[in-house]
Amino acid sequence: MAELLHVGLDVGSTTVKIVVMNNKLETIYRDYTRHYSDAKNTVCSVLNSLRENFNTSRFTLGLTGSGALTVAKFLELPFIQEVISCKKAVEKYISSTDVVIELGGEDAKIIYFDDFIEQRMNGTCAGGTGAFLDQMAALLNTDTSRIK
Repeated sequence: MAELLHVGLDVGSTTVKIVVMNNKLETIYRDYTRHYSDAKNTVCSVLNSLRENFNTSRFTLGLTGSGALTVAKFLELPFIQEVISCKKAVEKYISSTDVVIELGGEDAKIIYFDDFIEQRMNGTCAGGTGAFLDQMAALLNTDTSRIK
């Protein structure tokens, strides 16, 4: 019988990320790819690589991210909003967390874990996000991997 693997695919405003976990919930594969505004072909490439690397496996697959809703509808797969996805993952894997700050490609989100969950998101300014950092790195003739 083919091994059942669990796949999370995040289609963001600038990148496509994939994580594959086995039945023990151990990460066995991950990839982070910039899509350069060609999310559709990048998703296809990432999914083709998944199939090539795990050609005898079966998959559960969940999608999240700002660009994933269209993909989820097209593939008839479950979609979970990215802030909810982050919240659920933190609650499950690092439950002692008080606050999460997530910097996306074009926005920033903060989740407070207290007696109740409070979520905030900047929607009007990309300052401090991935796109902003990419732009500043380009002005400095470097890339974000060199920014510490």
